[in-house]
Parts: sequence; C-alpha cells; structure tokens
Amino acid sequence: MNGTPSAAATVALAKISRVVVSDDTLSVDLEDGRTISVPIGWYPRLAHGTPTERANFQIAGAGYGIHWPDLDEDIGIEGLLLGRKSTESPSSLKRWLENRERR
Repeated sequence: MNGTPSAAATVALAKISRVVVSDDTLSVDLEDGRTISVPIGWYPRLAHGTPTERANFQIAGAGYGIHWPDLDEDIGIEGLLLGRKSTESPSSLKRWLENRERR
C-alpha cells in the first residue's frame, strides 16, 4: 500500500419518516428526501407475514429502525442503506414458521 491512506465509505444516516410494505417491496422514506426500496424477500418474516402484521410496525431506535412486534422483526436504516439482507438462519426461520402454524 506504500503508505497510501485507505478510503473508507461512510454512510450518512437519516431518520425514517414513512414505511410502506407491499406484497413484494419494503419502501422506506427518509427525512432527507431519499427513498429506499428493497424486495420483501430479503426479510422472510415480512414475506410470510399477513398484510395486517406488516402494517403493524413502529419506527424505533430514535428513528433509525423499524420494529414489527407481530413478526418479531427489526430492520435498521444502516442495513437498508448498505443493502444487507436478513441474516436469520434457515433453522431459526423454520422454528418461527412452525410456531406461527401452532397459533
């Protein structure tokens, strides 16, 4: 590297102002005017949730996250900006789905 400083990407975080979840997309409007839209399939619990469960969310974490209490799902704005998909393991998702079927 010969003493050359490395460039580090920084992400400017803006607070969430609006959340819309459809059958195929999670869209988040930010207070600075940006909108982030990602496939709902990135978050399997949202994909398996009913429209009513998806509509029951809270903007959390001082405006930097979203929480769905019925789905036990939390998504942060930083992960959305960086394009991070859910990291839930297949076995964890399977257990969660089995518990849903019992309700």
